Amino acid sequence: MFKIAITFFLLFFNSLSANLLQEAINNAEEGSILKLPKGVYKGSIVIKKPISIIGKEDGVIIDGLGVGTVVQINAPYVTLKNLTIRGSGDRHDKIDAAIKLSNSKQSEISNCIIEDSLFGIDVAMTNNSIISNNYITSKDLELGLRGDGLRLWYSNDNIVTKNKVVKSRDMVVWYSHGNEISENFGEYNRYSLHFMYAGKNYVKNNTYQYNSVGIFFMYSKDTIAIGNTVKSSLGATGMGIGLKDVSNFTLKDNTVIYNAQGIYIDRSPFEPDTKNWIEDNKVLYNSEAIHFHSLSENNVIKGNSIIGNIEDIINDSRGAKTDENEIEGNY
Repeated sequence: MFKIAITFFLLFFNSLSANLLQEAINNAEEGSILKLPKGVYKGSIVIKKPISIIGKEDGVIIDGLGVGTVVQINAPYVTLKNLTIRGSGDRHDKIDAAIKLSNSKQSEISNCIIEDSLFGIDVAMTNNSIISNNYITSKDLELGLRGDGLRLWYSNDNIVTKNKVVKSRDMVVWYSHGNEISENFGEYNRYSLHFMYAGKNYVKNNTYQYNSVGIFFMYSKDTIAIGNTVKSSLGATGMGIGLKDVSNFTLKDNTVIYNAQGIYIDRSPFEPDTKNWIEDNKVLYNSEAIHFHSLSENNVIKGNSIIGNIEDIINDSRGAKTDENEIEGNY
């Protein structure tokens, strides 16, 4: 793709009085690279063509002034990099966000700071894209009133890596398949990572702490979670890793420590003639190490180090059939 480098020297005093950045986007050819110098640029930007917007230096700010979504992307091959994006609206019904990326492919959002935005990055019907090295926090609201820091909705084969989501609500992966979720950090959120109706995802080397729930998998299958650390989930029901109605899962080499419930298993595996493999994990110093709820049979639980927990295995249902799981070789 032919690209033209364009540099804008917009002054601070007039950048908020007129939407000069939107005008520049509208006038740029497809494939252009807009390199922005330090300054504050007015938000409510809509991108409908392949284009790159890159901050040349620190202090490049796109400000939504508290109204709507700050940057809306409705095109493939779009890059946002090295920007601070702030000041979305506060309407949940409209999903006011810092960035909305929809109906796209092979796009990239990286090295951005997102703050004072209800929702952070909302990704819908977008494939083969990269979300990396972003710092995301929400508005200063009660936990349940914040928007999600990062959302994947009907989005497949993306790489979400090395992002920090702090004091947001959830990071969700819903109806989305084949994504790599790796080396992210989540702190003081509700669900640091929540999957629903998602398959063939790869969840590796993430760190989640001081959230209500670390990682929760629901109505999903064919996923691997390896090398993650989940610690200090908050509250009397704080949960490390949860499995509900999931099949053909592998949990391996994860560290689950200082939670109320370490690994929670609810009606999993769900599909007939399938198994889940829970192997070689460290489940340490939780109130409950492994908690079975409802019918949960055909899990293979092997080689785990289960140390220092108040209770090793809890079964809260007469129908859980814990004896129908293969539990052996654990310490």
